[in-house]
Amino acid sequence: MSTPDLTHAHVVRPEFYDVDPMGIVWHGNYVKFFEAARAALFEKFNYGYRQMGESGYAWPIVDIRLKYVASATYGEPVVVHCKVVEWENRVRVEYVIREQSTGRKLTTGYTIQVAIDVATREMCYVCPQVLWDRLGVSA
Repeated sequence: MSTPDLTHAHVVRPEFYDVDPMGIVWHGNYVKFFEAARAALFEKFNYGYRQMGESGYAWPIVDIRLKYVASATYGEPVVVHCKVVEWENRVRVEYVIREQSTGRKLTTGYTIQVAIDVATREMCYVCPQVLWDRLGVSA
């Protein structure tokens, strides 16, 4: 079985409300950029937030890490590259944010999500089969 492409590149153009008084993207907004890319990535597999809920699972973030390398600025598009790298017991998505015009690395990081059974509100210690099916992966 061939490995599916578990990557996505999402372009974000930092807006006026994303920057601080010095004209650089406020550090907390990088989490928002990660979220936009991750949401688009899972939509690619027809497993966006709506489909997650319909499948009976919620996927909260339980861990997040960001490393700032350089600053994004107002109006300068950035590309958020993301990739699912774990899916057995948790979902780990890794990110690299680059300036679109130069390819210069701005930020790296990851998020970790776990499955919660919506009906019982219990954490699943193994990702549900629906995730594997949607991603087209196996053990």
